Amino acid sequence: MSSYCQDAPPPVRLSSGELVFAERTLVMGIINMTPHSFSGDGLATDVAAAIKQTHEFTIAGADIIDIGGQSTRPGSEQISVAEELDRVIPTIEAVCAEVDAPISVDSSVAQVAERALEAGAEMINDVYALRGEGMTELAAEAGVPVVLMHMQGTPRDMQDNPTYEDIVTDIYDFLARRIGAAVTAGVEEKQIIVDPGFGFGKTVDDNLEILRRLGEFRNLGRPVLIGTSRKSTIGKVLDKPVEERLWGTAATCAVAIANGANIIRVHDVSQMVQVARMTDAIMRGFD
Repeated sequence: MSSYCQDAPPPVRLSSGELVFAERTLVMGIINMTPHSFSGDGLATDVAAAIKQTHEFTIAGADIIDIGGQSTRPGSEQISVAEELDRVIPTIEAVCAEVDAPISVDSSVAQVAERALEAGAEMINDVYALRGEGMTELAAEAGVPVVLMHMQGTPRDMQDNPTYEDIVTDIYDFLARRIGAAVTAGVEEKQIIVDPGFGFGKTVDDNLEILRRLGEFRNLGRPVLIGTSRKSTIGKVLDKPVEERLWGTAATCAVAIANGANIIRVHDVSQMVQVARMTDAIMRGFD
């Protein structure tokens, strides 16, 4: 076994099994139940379309399906709890009835996350790193895997003037503090996954530096997730609109995996599964 595999973090526990990181990079497919996704793939309340997309994702090789109803694009406003529930819960219920794949709920609202877990979700993906009211307590009580993401500010204002002393050190320290706060509140450390928040309150240079130094986050001892898919940094570097960022996304995913990512969160699952498998073969050896 290569040192790359030996350094992999231990699995996290799901109610249906485990997410294992020593074997290969995992791929998380994005299901956006919002009418105004930045990437143009928002499904609003079209549950049938979500089921179809989930089937396509799992056939293509997705390991996790991430379902969310709150847009976090720059400038977006927080929707009501009732509206987020209406977008997310029927979708999770339907997808869980149709598809045999672990479901993650992409939410920072305790009421939504709790209902999602009751509906069949097995994981929480929180862009506010459990800073919302009741989120830490819910994560501790539920015992499910939780993704703690870094974001400077809120989606509404995060791109106004993002500023750091040292981008990677500042994010690392934030994530270390959030891990400590979660563990103090009763969350199992072995159930925590970290995400540096590519594109969330960062400049183009900040995001590229995160990719170059992604391996430093492995020192937190937790699996590393990253979501670069179709984001504006790719558009600015390549001068491409969102619908033409596939190859830029592929490059960022390959570099992220080579530099230590354990999970990549993507829109284009079929293509990025191939990117992940090829990069894994290079980094881990071909079996």
